[in-house]
Amino acid sequence: MELIGSTLTATYARPKTSHFLPAISTMASSYRNTQPILAINASANQWRTNSYYKSSSAIPTQSSIQRENLDLVRAKTMFYPSNRSTLTTRYTPDDWYKSNQSNYRESESSRKSAERLRRDTIRLMQDREQLTRRTQESTSKNIGERLNDIVFWRSELSHEIDNMVTEIATLTEVKRRLERALAETEGPLQVSQECLYHREKRMSIDLVHDDVEKDLIREVEVIKSCQERMRRHLDRAIAQLASNRATQHELERDMSDKMTAQRIDDRCHRLRNTSDGIGFCRGIDRLDPSLSLPDSWSKFTDDNILHSQSERAASHKLRDEIEILLNTTSNEMWSQFNNVNVAFTNRISETADTKNSLQTHLAKTLQEIFQTEMLIESLKKALRDKESPLKVAQTRLEERTRRPNIELCRDNPHHRLVGEVREIEDTIHKLRERLMEAENTLQTLVKTKVTLEHDLSIKANSLFLDQEKCMSMRKSFPSMPRLVGYT
Repeated sequence: MELIGSTLTATYARPKTSHFLPAISTMASSYRNTQPILAINASANQWRTNSYYKSSSAIPTQSSIQRENLDLVRAKTMFYPSNRSTLTTRYTPDDWYKSNQSNYRESESSRKSAERLRRDTIRLMQDREQLTRRTQESTSKNIGERLNDIVFWRSELSHEIDNMVTEIATLTEVKRRLERALAETEGPLQVSQECLYHREKRMSIDLVHDDVEKDLIREVEVIKSCQERMRRHLDRAIAQLASNRATQHELERDMSDKMTAQRIDDRCHRLRNTSDGIGFCRGIDRLDPSLSLPDSWSKFTDDNILHSQSERAASHKLRDEIEILLNTTSNEMWSQFNNVNVAFTNRISETADTKNSLQTHLAKTLQEIFQTEMLIESLKKALRDKESPLKVAQTRLEERTRRPNIELCRDNPHHRLVGEVREIEDTIHKLRERLMEAENTLQTLVKTKVTLEHDLSIKANSLFLDQEKCMSMRKSFPSMPRLVGYT
């Protein structure tokens, strides 16, 4: 028989489930002690959980302290008979029975609450587990869809970058052709200017503003006009190449961002609950470093692609314009080159014909000079030949003046001698006039000869300048492929 107030010793079977803990309210009377503070036997309670230890090791309340003091009083009253008269209160069997019934009801209520809590908790855990799994699967699906979007835009960007790289290479080649064509125009321009400078060395009457000079001036203007248009298109090509490279840089930067995002999202998509490298990131859900929304994200790449397509269209249009320009300028320069050559050919032919005519006239003039000189010599000889007959006639007249007296008759011989003298003098006078005319004619012929020879030298100089100087330089005019920049 156990004394009232002594510590009760109870044995409990461990519940089959590890999640069950005995209600504290049903076990409170089993752990009463005569000491003011509860002394827990560690060896007897090793199986209890930490939560149970925490609840059992809580700070005692005022009511629990009063009840323990009352137990101490009861114990002292029981063991010391002298103090039994001071006992004013005793528990009746009915109180004991009611206390037991209350404990039973409290135990049953606690068990039902615990069972209900357990069932609700298990159902909650199962529901939350399914919800978490569905949410994780949905998140993985969304990340997979996002990966598909990134792969799609990466393929679009890659295709556009390839097209832009091809366009840049093509435009660069066209620009090089334009630069080579522009450099090739320097030679024809220098030739045309040299031809003009050489033709300034023409002399006298040949220094005329003929068709050749007009065509040469026009050729210089055509070449300079072509060069100006080429320089404008070259500046446009350089600016377009800069725009193309800037657009390519934007596409490549977007492509790099897409690759990084794809790598990150792919790693996130492959993460599982058992993966390495997962950990807690407290407060990460409250951090929103986003810079775009799905619409603005796709619109950004779409705008980059549209801008690149616009730049490629402008570059393609510029290439077509440069091709047309190269063909147009080469045709213009070749057409004017041929016009100048035709003018040169005509002028050279005309000058050669004139020179030949001058040489013919000079030959005839020289022949005439020779004949005139022979005529002068003949006239001089004739004049010399008339001196003797005149001397004879005048001597006869002078001798006949010495006839004496009546013999000094004006007879027929006298008349004949007078007529002969006058006739010879008239002949000499006429021969002298003809001699003067012949000498004057000879001087005129000599002057004509000098003029013809001078004109011949002028024509020879013009022919040398046009045929030897100018036409020899114009043989080096660039070919059509070189004018369009292919070689």
